[in-house]
Amino acid sequence: MTPFTGSYTADDVQFLLKPISVADTPVAAKEALIQSGQKHYSQLLSHESLPPESYLELFYQAMAANKQRVAADVLCLATGIVATRPHGITLVSLARAGTPIGVLLKHLLKRYHGIEAAHYSISIIRDIGIDQNALRYILQRHPAQTLVFVDGWTGKGVIARQLAASLEAFAQSDGVNMPAELYVLADLSGSAAVAASADDYLIPSCILNATVSGLVSRSVYDPQTAQADDFHGCVYYQQFAQQDLSGYFIDTILASAAEQWPLVRPLYLAPRHTGQAISQALIEHLAQHYHVSQANYIKPGIGEATRVLLRREARVLLLQDDSAEATLHLRWLAKTRAIPVIVHNDLPYRAVALIKEITS
Repeated sequence: MTPFTGSYTADDVQFLLKPISVADTPVAAKEALIQSGQKHYSQLLSHESLPPESYLELFYQAMAANKQRVAADVLCLATGIVATRPHGITLVSLARAGTPIGVLLKHLLKRYHGIEAAHYSISIIRDIGIDQNALRYILQRHPAQTLVFVDGWTGKGVIARQLAASLEAFAQSDGVNMPAELYVLADLSGSAAVAASADDYLIPSCILNATVSGLVSRSVYDPQTAQADDFHGCVYYQQFAQQDLSGYFIDTILASAAEQWPLVRPLYLAPRHTGQAISQALIEHLAQHYHVSQANYIKPGIGEATRVLLRREARVLLLQDDSAEATLHLRWLAKTRAIPVIVHNDLPYRAVALIKEITS
């Protein structure tokens, strides 16, 4: 088991993922296989293509509009990590949305707190759990109490709950206890231990796929092909190297952070149960109103909605406001994919996507 860095540098991150080849599954076929129970979503990848210039321009607009907010939130989160990990810090970002955030945190911790924190990015998959081989690799090198699990945002809190269940199972199997705490920029569901905010704002890295995440795909795990001591798999899109914006994203946010330091605002400290209640009420309401059979088909927040429109079969896009700059890219995706858009001014989040249910 050998780490690699993707298109990042060794000073940024070590991916505890195994680069593999995976057959491309068209989105419609993938959706049918997942919903019929023939395949788990982690066994399938759809082809990733480079975004057209018109969509890429929306990414640059989002960077210009949101870089200061992202930088402020990452500075805030770094301070929160320092406060809660007095015995050392080992960053463990959850691939792949957490990876760019982990890279930023690693640099900010060194630059402004004098802390040289190791950063690993590992796989966690709903229903499957965290990559135990990757955890063992980290724990051979770092004390358990130093681990900090990082992601970009929470949607319904599924990954936070999966993390807790996975670490509980790991404690039973390996006898090592770790705090099941998730650190994020935006905690929509009230399920993170430490968050910079609870706002559903546009974190620009969610707009793109591999080209803002070290040229690495979403993690893949197929129990039929994986070896017992393997890391979870990924596809490394080295052919996109000329179009890679991973470094641009990091450099731009770090430059904005430099302009704002040392004016770091305090952590978001609203009661977690408030976010949990809002999230649960929304899921129940939408499930009833739109006759959704499973909560898994409801994806709240800009980040989760973007993932649906990029790589799943979307049924409808729900927006709080159909003129907000934060959802320009979602409206672009919906238009190009002929996905209906419905405005609900009372939505507690900027956007929600519903996955199309396959009935035959």
